[in-house]
Amino acid sequence: MPEQYLSLHVLGSRQFGGADQFYVRLVNALAGAGQPVAAINRRGSPVSLELAQGPVEQIHLPLANQWDVWSIWRTRRLAAARWPCVVQTYMGRATRLTRLPKTAPAVHVARLGGYYKLDGYYHHAHAWVGNTQGVCDHLVRGGMPADRVYRIGNFVPEPAVLVPAEREALRRGHGVPEGAWALLAVGRFIDIKGFDDLLRAVARLPGEIAGRPWVLLLVGDGPWAADLRKLAEDLGVAGRVLWLGWRNPVAVFYALADVFVCPSRRETLGNVILEAWSHGLPVVSTHTAAALELIEPGRNGLSCPCADPEALAGQIRDVLAAPDGDRQGLGEAGRWLVARYFSREAVLGAYLELYGRLLAERGISR
Repeated sequence: MPEQYLSLHVLGSRQFGGADQFYVRLVNALAGAGQPVAAINRRGSPVSLELAQGPVEQIHLPLANQWDVWSIWRTRRLAAARWPCVVQTYMGRATRLTRLPKTAPAVHVARLGGYYKLDGYYHHAHAWVGNTQGVCDHLVRGGMPADRVYRIGNFVPEPAVLVPAEREALRRGHGVPEGAWALLAVGRFIDIKGFDDLLRAVARLPGEIAGRPWVLLLVGDGPWAADLRKLAEDLGVAGRVLWLGWRNPVAVFYALADVFVCPSRRETLGNVILEAWSHGLPVVSTHTAAALELIEPGRNGLSCPCADPEALAGQIRDVLAAPDGDRQGLGEAGRWLVARYFSREAVLGAYLELYGRLLAERGISR
């Protein structure tokens, strides 16, 4: 039986972005592996609602702001009552409010999924996890000792598996014409996601590529939604864009697509790239920090400069015009990378190994 490490996971967000979703996936995975785990979060927050029907114990604290002495005290008491343990915090609010006594039989791990402000928030932790090499470098530049900074990526939900008849029925049901290429993009309709660049890119595509028409499936919503719809009209591509709104889970849309496009101007890890790869999809992405770490052009995807619709159109055209075997090979190489480094088993194993190492280094035993 594997070693068991009690862990408390603290998150103060009321959003349901990438870090919040990973928090839910990780605590559920720990519980599913038989690890003793508790989730500390805010009552009524999206993560608390998402975890409500599952096996993970939840403890609700205000986690209000830096002056929330009650939450600081309660977190200390919880760690003291459940020692030895690992207290893992997510993002700045939870990390700032987690202040373990120096003599506590516990380890504080701060997990970062972005280039967050460090001063006043993170230096007091015992160790830090960045989900990309870029985030780890940011931590070291910010003064964290390099030998206490660890890189552990995210894992993504299990892919949807559809038999051909199901896939074709879903494509028809969502308005994909028979025989058409289905391009897919997923995300919030905000500036940094680059959906306006994507619309300008597809407006440059011919009506058919390799003898097949194409449509663009957009899964998402956000403050730019109305502007993007107007842009599609102005560009003359509104009839080829299928606006699908927010979808949870989104996996089925990867399963019915032919190519995934990530047009972002800024992306730290790029969960959407990993999700696309888990379905064996070829990926076309811009040169974000995420893509530069993940994509080997021509091997597991294609990439181009950010905010360059002409270049993005060229890469989309190239992947659709490629021989079937080459296009499928890009997706399969991405699927292999996910299985090797970003699977649930790989990421969970890396965290448990880290917990054991940190507890041992501090001389803390069960």
